Amino acid sequence: TERQKPMPSLNHSLIQINLGTELRNRYKKVYSIASELSLDLSNWPSVPDICIFPKASLDLQNDVVAITTAPLCAIEITSPSQSISDMVSKARAYFSHGVKSCWIVLLPLGNIYVFSGPDEYEIYRSNQTLRDAVLDISIPLKEVFE
Repeated sequence: TERQKPMPSLNHSLIQINLGTELRNRYKKVYSIASELSLDLSNWPSVPDICIFPKASLDLQNDVVAITTAPLCAIEITSPSQSISDMVSKARAYFSHGVKSCWIVLLPLGNIYVFSGPDEYEIYRSNQTLRDAVLDISIPLKEVFE
């Protein structure tokens, strides 16, 4: 409730860490990868499971509780109680607040929907390589879904 989102499940948690690890291992020189970060985008609060930002240095002396700058990408992983309609609505909201790319991980099917716009997306299955043309990211999903 505090996070304004459903309680994550075991599969959600495992996929989140796997996906974040793959992103960081492959793109840490280009992007900063954040998990469960509070966003406040034009008074629209959100806590994506994973955010991708342009590479920034870690500043331990000046921490920020709520980020007001839109990430390049917001990644949402479905929880058992969430519908795909809710997730698509959330993706549209991210785009309206300046996010350039949005991924929806549909756990029961092992699919990731990579949105490049509110109504433009590609579907990647667990045995494929995900490609996000907006961010120039490519990740084999075998490691994410094992």
